[in-house]
Amino acid sequence: MRDLRIVFMGTPDFAVAILEALIVAKFTIVGVITAADKPAGRGRKVQESAVKRYALKQNLTILQPTNLKSEEFIDKLQHLNANLHIVVAFRMLPKVVWQLPKYGTFNLHASLLPNYRGAAPIHWAIINGETKTGVTTFFIDEKIDTGNIILQEEVAIDKDETVGQLHDKLMHVGSRLVVETVFQIQQNTVKTHKQLEVGSKLAPKIFTETCKINWDEPLTTIYNLIRGLNPYPTAWTMLVNNNEKIKVKIYDVAKEVTTHHYKVGTVVSSKSEIKVAVKKGFLIIKSLQLAGKRKMDTKSLLNGFTFYKNATLQ
Repeated sequence: MRDLRIVFMGTPDFAVAILEALIVAKFTIVGVITAADKPAGRGRKVQESAVKRYALKQNLTILQPTNLKSEEFIDKLQHLNANLHIVVAFRMLPKVVWQLPKYGTFNLHASLLPNYRGAAPIHWAIINGETKTGVTTFFIDEKIDTGNIILQEEVAIDKDETVGQLHDKLMHVGSRLVVETVFQIQQNTVKTHKQLEVGSKLAPKIFTETCKINWDEPLTTIYNLIRGLNPYPTAWTMLVNNNEKIKVKIYDVAKEVTTHHYKVGTVVSSKSEIKVAVKKGFLIIKSLQLAGKRKMDTKSLLNGFTFYKNATLQ
């Protein structure tokens, strides 16, 4: 059995769950690499990454390089004397880093590779209306998300699931898969296979414009976009309400398939409901956030906000 010394690389909450699973499984973590502290929010207060906050509680050695190729960082990394690197939701690594450990560097990716290579695999699986996805561990090579696969596990996507809910589901499944992968490396029983290169879907980074709702799209397409961006970074639209324009983020929604005579984008509201006319039906808005206001459910908003008869979402 191999004596493993692991360096873990990650930044968000998704990575924290995997790091915690490794510690619970009593693997030796000799160092943690995470993003540099940076100012965030309205007060520009310096924020530490979720991984750093957890690593501090565990008294782990932490490195926060801004340049992964710098001699200073490489020197510190070598002094940790690791023989395995594990990467979860981090940056693309230079070859000098991923080829360093004796037993390689592997990554956990939140999709069934080769599908959904890229920065936002959980979002795009829902946006594209997939009914299943999964998690994959693979050895890193010179391209993004293309290395030899170690293990995979499939996960069903419920028809009304949001990206937040799927994120948490994949995080827990991914924790188990990473622990099993490390166990196989420790036992020297890993059997990898190459990724197929044919017909795979991609998961590019999500930008603000990606999140803008096009009300001319089919009802299901709009519905999938909104749940695929809920709770973050959130689908948005512009409300035109009696000549006032307000940016609106939309969170929880439901579908109503029916015929109607309204123009696409028309807001149909009552004392307790907000519906938006789309092709072959309505999108029912259950929670939303007007610019400068807090997120609230529809009934709370309607207590103090009036939608005029000419209100539209554009």
